[in-house]
Amino acid sequence: MILPIVAYGAPVLRKVSKPIDASYPNLTAFLADMWETMYSSNGVGLAAPQVNRDIRLFVVDSVQIFENLEAEEKGVYNDGPGIKKVFVNAEIIETHGDDWAYNEGCLSIPKIREDIMRAERVTLHYMDEHFNEFTETFSGITARVILHEYDHIEGKLFIDYLKPLRKKMLQGKLNDISKGKIKVDYKMSFAK
Repeated sequence: MILPIVAYGAPVLRKVSKPIDASYPNLTAFLADMWETMYSSNGVGLAAPQVNRDIRLFVVDSVQIFENLEAEEKGVYNDGPGIKKVFVNAEIIETHGDDWAYNEGCLSIPKIREDIMRAERVTLHYMDEHFNEFTETFSGITARVILHEYDHIEGKLFIDYLKPLRKKMLQGKLNDISKGKIKVDYKMSFAK
């Protein structure tokens, strides 16, 4: 089932999400809905708060990014072939490498894209959908998608990295998004 994406302005996007355990109800169905929602919205990552659940869970599919890169771009983002994973109760252990800029967008903040600086690599402790524990390091585009989705479970948005003047210049568009004055080709829900 395709779930509505929560738009900028909804309180759930600013909450620090809660951990879950194996007793979380209907997790398998919820994950299937998240994948379907992400793909139907042309996303490469989706966090639970974006579908109105304040839990520490997100999904990432960076494989599709690498499939669409040109040969010369693959050399720049030398971290292929990407991943398709569920991250439950993720915690960042460390970020490392040089910060680099990339033009990011967000399904909850449609039609706004900005260059955002993020670390080259991230080491993360997390569980998969079966609650098996992992500690892994990810790099390049994959690390960026993970860091973006991780921010969602921490109540942070990519626009929080913008300089105050740039954010002020976008405020009219952000207000329109929060009021539902935007047309997108996927299901959205707006703050009341």
